[in-house]
Amino acid sequence: MSGLHRGAHRIAPIAVLCGLTIAAAGCARKSVTRIEPTAVTDLSGRWNDTDSRLVANALIEQSLSSPWAERYSSAHGGEAPTVIVGSFRNRSAEHIAVETFVNDLERAFIGSGAVRLVASGGERAEIRDERDDQQENARADTRARLAQELGANYMLLGEIQSIEDTEGGESVVFYQIDATLVDVESNVRIWAGQHEIKKYIDRRRLRL
Repeated sequence: MSGLHRGAHRIAPIAVLCGLTIAAAGCARKSVTRIEPTAVTDLSGRWNDTDSRLVANALIEQSLSSPWAERYSSAHGGEAPTVIVGSFRNRSAEHIAVETFVNDLERAFIGSGAVRLVASGGERAEIRDERDDQQENARADTRARLAQELGANYMLLGEIQSIEDTEGGESVVFYQIDATLVDVESNVRIWAGQHEIKKYIDRRRLRL
C-alpha cells in the first residue's frame, strides 16, 4: 500500500470522529419550559423569588396584625397611617436581590389597603423634577402643586441574615429576616417582627 493510501486510512477515522463530535454538538438542545411566575421553585436551595414573596407577605401580615395602624387611625379620624419602606440590609453569606424584596414588601403593604405608602427617596427626586418642570411648561390648570407631599409617619427597616451548616453533600441553610417599624418623628420602634426559613439541601450523588 502506498504512503498516500496509508495516510488516507489514518485520516479517515479522525475525520469520522470529528464529524461525530460536530454532529453531537449540533444536536445538543436546551429545553425551556414556561411556568407560572408564582410557582414554587427551589433548584439550588438558595434564596429565590418564592422566598422573597412569601416572606414579604408574612412580615406585612404580621405587622398589620399589631394594633399600631388601628391606633393611628382611631387617633386621626379614621385616616390610614402613611408608611415608607426603607433599607433592608443583606447580612447573609450570599447574594440576595434586596430591591426585589423591598418591592414585594411595598406590594404587600399596598395590597392590604390598611396604609398609605409613599415613594422612596430615589423615586421622590424624580417626581420632584417632573413637578418642577410642570411649573414652567405645563398648562396652569394641569400643574401639580408644590409642597403638597405626604410625609411618612412610619418607616419599615430590616435585615436578612443566614447561617449554613454543611457536611459532605448535605446542607441546612437557615434564614432569619428581621423587620422593625419606626415612628419617623420620635424614632420610637412601634413594631418588631421576624420570619424564619430553614432549608435542607441534599447534593449527594445517587449510587446505582
